[in-house]
Amino acid sequence: MCAEQITISPVDGSAYVKRTYADIATMEATLDRARSAQRQWKTLPLADRKALCREAVDALVARKDEIAEEISWQMGRPIRTAAGEVDGLEERARTMIDLADEGLATIKLPDRPGFERWIQREPLGVVFVIAPWNYPYLTAINAVMPAILAGNSVILKHSAQTPLCAERFAEAFRGAALPDGVFQYLHLTHEHTEAIIKDERIDYVAFTGSVSGGAMVENAAAGRFIGVGLELGGKDPAYIRADADIHHAVEVTMDGAFFNSGQSCCGIERIYVHESVYDKYLPQAIAWVKNLKLGRSDERDTTLGPVVRASAADFVRKQTQDAMDQGAIAHISADDFPLDKPGTPYLAPQLLSNVDHSMRVMTEESFGPVVGIQKVGSDEEAIDLMNDSEYGLTAAIFTSDIDKGVELGQQLETGTFFINRCDYLDPGLAWTGVKHSGRGCSLSVMGYESLTRPKSFHIKTEL
Repeated sequence: MCAEQITISPVDGSAYVKRTYADIATMEATLDRARSAQRQWKTLPLADRKALCREAVDALVARKDEIAEEISWQMGRPIRTAAGEVDGLEERARTMIDLADEGLATIKLPDRPGFERWIQREPLGVVFVIAPWNYPYLTAINAVMPAILAGNSVILKHSAQTPLCAERFAEAFRGAALPDGVFQYLHLTHEHTEAIIKDERIDYVAFTGSVSGGAMVENAAAGRFIGVGLELGGKDPAYIRADADIHHAVEVTMDGAFFNSGQSCCGIERIYVHESVYDKYLPQAIAWVKNLKLGRSDERDTTLGPVVRASAADFVRKQTQDAMDQGAIAHISADDFPLDKPGTPYLAPQLLSNVDHSMRVMTEESFGPVVGIQKVGSDEEAIDLMNDSEYGLTAAIFTSDIDKGVELGQQLETGTFFINRCDYLDPGLAWTGVKHSGRGCSLSVMGYESLTRPKSFHIKTEL
């Protein structure tokens, strides 16, 4: 008898979804179907694969309201913003469909007398996608859509917190008449997830999650000589220069820090403000945070929902208290957010000043509704502090001098650099990280490279 997977909703602590973990026989059958289906799928013309994928996207978009409600209950995002996940999925999926011809195009080499030469992109085979709960559709689609378009088959293992997302993907692809076995999902234990990675029928693993989870994936895949794409943690910084539009910088950075209750891979977790505008920025930021409404995710006026589970809230509480014990100043009172109670996933937002890099809140990923604001005296100091991290997913600078901003951006150790915006993923750009934020690339035309292999043709036409 297989164990049961239970999704506890952070909204009210109820058991929202119950599923049975896949057993060995189910895993074996799924792997065999994926391998068999891929052999035929890769022969289908790209135009046909694109058409089927468009139909699947249409099906998901048609269920936007239903999907939004499920997201809200599974992981706690306020219902007023949950539908935006489907909008983002649509943007990324349609972008990758549009870029498929370019990303998978054959490279024709210059003519050489008596020879024809070209390089074409070949699918890898079976792609195993491991997706997290915080943006359950957006993170999954980054790998699922280009993998299928490239001619691979896909097996999706979604987080136990958001199992319905895998099922909705399957229903959409099934409704689009995708051949059986091209897209499948499995509800898996950690042990069986590792077993799938180690299986010789898997040709690539795309993982989004924690640094420790990424290490598990690398260890499980060691010695198999397959590709592994890892999108891991982040401690993304923003710098407010002396010439920044302060009102704009406050609005954007605060939203970047507290949207999704701070549970964003590329959310803003630390802010550096030039000393000449610090006293202008800080009170506006405090006022912005105080206007948030902590509440149940299913209530329309809620702007800050619960974090995913009580243990995550307690982690942020401890990180915040440690900083305060070291001299950080907390500007938000939990009394203003009555739902904030220890031992629950309901957590008041917090904004800390008088912080430095001796505090965990400025160096260790928080993944919750807290942000530290540190005063700096120069661009050079800001850049040094922004780079003083084991992570490097995104970084943002707010300035009216675009040329100077770009010059500073060239010095930052990051996968994506923003000026005057943050916490956004443009699917036309490569999504990648440095240091412990991972390795590999998804989205953009470059996203097809890791999901295919080059095959060279060297044809002697004259004997």
